Amino acid sequence: MEEDYIKLIFGLKLKQIRTDKNLSLFGLSKLSGLSKSYLNEIENGKKYPKPDKIAILSKKLDVPFDQMVSLKLDKNLAPIGDILQSKILKEIPLEVFGIKESNLIDIVANAPTKVNAFISTIIKIAQHYNFGKENFYLASVRSFQEANKNYFEDLEQSVLKFAKAYHLDLNQKITAKDLEDILIEEYGYSIVANELSKYEALGNLRSVFIPKTNTLLLTDEVDDAQRTFIYAKELAYNFLEINERLFTFPWIKFDSFDQVLNNFYASYFAGALIIPNDQIKAKLTKIFKKETFDTSLFLEAIDAFNASPESFYQRLTNILPKAFNIQNLFFLRFTYKAASNKFHLKKELHLSHQHSPRANETNEHYCRRWVSLKALKDISKSKKEHEFDIQISEYEDGAKYLVISSATKDPFKDNHYRSISVGMLINKHLHRKLSFLEDAKIKNQNVGVTCERCAIKNCEVRQVPPTILDKVARNKKIEEIVQKLNTKFTS
Repeated sequence: MEEDYIKLIFGLKLKQIRTDKNLSLFGLSKLSGLSKSYLNEIENGKKYPKPDKIAILSKKLDVPFDQMVSLKLDKNLAPIGDILQSKILKEIPLEVFGIKESNLIDIVANAPTKVNAFISTIIKIAQHYNFGKENFYLASVRSFQEANKNYFEDLEQSVLKFAKAYHLDLNQKITAKDLEDILIEEYGYSIVANELSKYEALGNLRSVFIPKTNTLLLTDEVDDAQRTFIYAKELAYNFLEINERLFTFPWIKFDSFDQVLNNFYASYFAGALIIPNDQIKAKLTKIFKKETFDTSLFLEAIDAFNASPESFYQRLTNILPKAFNIQNLFFLRFTYKAASNKFHLKKELHLSHQHSPRANETNEHYCRRWVSLKALKDISKSKKEHEFDIQISEYEDGAKYLVISSATKDPFKDNHYRSISVGMLINKHLHRKLSFLEDAKIKNQNVGVTCERCAIKNCEVRQVPPTILDKVARNKKIEEIVQKLNTKFTS
């Protein structure tokens, strides 16, 4: 690595951490005892601090030391790292176009403010290649979540304003009736609770909103938690004054990126209303302080809110990065049909660069040692309402994740189940935050990503041979032989 590149990467990371914590350079100077001018030079890539100075910044900013010095950038800065590392800016005659390299880096760094134009351009290109625009929209929103560590303060504050305006006590469990009254009295909704169930072709569609008459149609198969979430999303659209929206839940199709983004905003608002920030934070703090993992306490935390386990786990991805600075985490949702051998990854979020289980398109076989898949197998046999499990998953590269997982029955499909999981990268920072990490009762499991890429020997649950690893090994052997032949016939 070039020295200048390393300096610039560290400077970008420090600036991002500082701004995320709403600190000015003056504020960071007061906090750390380092001069404002020295910090400014670091952020501009002119100086690289010595280890003792990095240690001070790490402690004062509550960021792990290894995260500070790593050359891996957060996803919203990753494009800058890729451009700098590839040296492509040195090869393009930017001056011909009147562009300075520093200006271009600033443009890339501020890419989130121009995301709409960029996405629209990508979609226009994709149309010529017959790519689905919905896939681009969803991937773009996921990147937007990851770039913001999946926490949105303005939406959290909007929930508090809403609760105050409508005299909702967030310390009490929010019910569907609480929200239904507001929809009817304040926003003039008509709610028809048994209409959608009359149409078999609608499948698992849970709600349809008819904007012309403010009518919300529901299937009678939703439980109170699902109904509460649907009502909360409708309130979000109204309270946040969102007009460009989707009208079915789940969605059927997207017509614009704004609809996808607003659907995310409404879902976030709903989750934050039903599972309020302060309440879930207090419950997690109690769980994290115990020396052993208390399963009953965790399940009580889920049951404390009128929400599905999936909503609870998704809310964890908002709260853990912000409240506990646990940023290296992932969220997965799998579906499974009983007695089948196929697991489908339906939803994912990665706030960690190291965990990327994307194999659906290539039909690879996800590791059967994952607790996410084990929980699905268990619930399909036990017929319980909720199957919970926890394990430490260790990958071949040495990375370890604490993974918690819940499996539940799909209420709309017989013999179908789904699991939701949150995994947290185990490092020194996580050990400081979670007192129970040394609990001997938590099972340690060596895992891979897919069987095709897994080097674990004699795996009792392997589905197929490690074909991709074998191919890599064969190619490496060929390269070695070619090199030897080159040496032999060159001398």
